[in-house]
Amino acid sequence: MSKVYLALQDNDVSRYIVEAIEEDNPSASIQHMPAMIRIENEDRLVIRRETVEDKLGRDWDVQELHLNLITLGGNVDEDEDQLTLCWKG
Repeated sequence: MSKVYLALQDNDVSRYIVEAIEEDNPSASIQHMPAMIRIENEDRLVIRRETVEDKLGRDWDVQELHLNLITLGGNVDEDEDQLTLCWKG
């Protein structure tokens, strides 16, 4: 198994995104570092628009993730409802 990962700037919006990621990926590991939040999970990590909207309390476009994104590892599958990171063998 290989871990996928995502690192976001540590700011108010990212904290809500991280809450949504934790809800949708309960096995994910969250590391708070200076100015950055790193999220890792085995094989797959899903960021769902609907969950982020619930946390933010407003409409959210999946493309907005890129405003706070520092780096990621994994193959990206993205549409208007979610972004998925995974390793496909």
